[in-house]
Amino acid sequence: MNKSAQTIKNIAKCLLCGDIIESKHRHDFVTCKCGNLSVDGGQDYWKRSFLHGTDSYKELGLSKDQENKESDCCTDCDLDNPSCDKCLGS
Repeated sequence: MNKSAQTIKNIAKCLLCGDIIESKHRHDFVTCKCGNLSVDGGQDYWKRSFLHGTDSYKELGLSKDQENKESDCCTDCDLDNPSCDKCLGS
């Protein structure tokens, strides 16, 4: 995400346990059930903490810049991105 872009959804998916987690407000530190991935920052900032490398999670966050564009999740959509209208079938 562009660091200067306004965050709409601060979401990521752990590829180890399948949890989709969202930080909804500043300092809302949320961790997946297996403990591999945490997200933080809500709409103020994006922070990712992970144990097993960047390939152990999928970024699902949405910024204001992406709001009216097709996001990366739709390139090869796995139909589980809660921030994407195409993934939701809308």
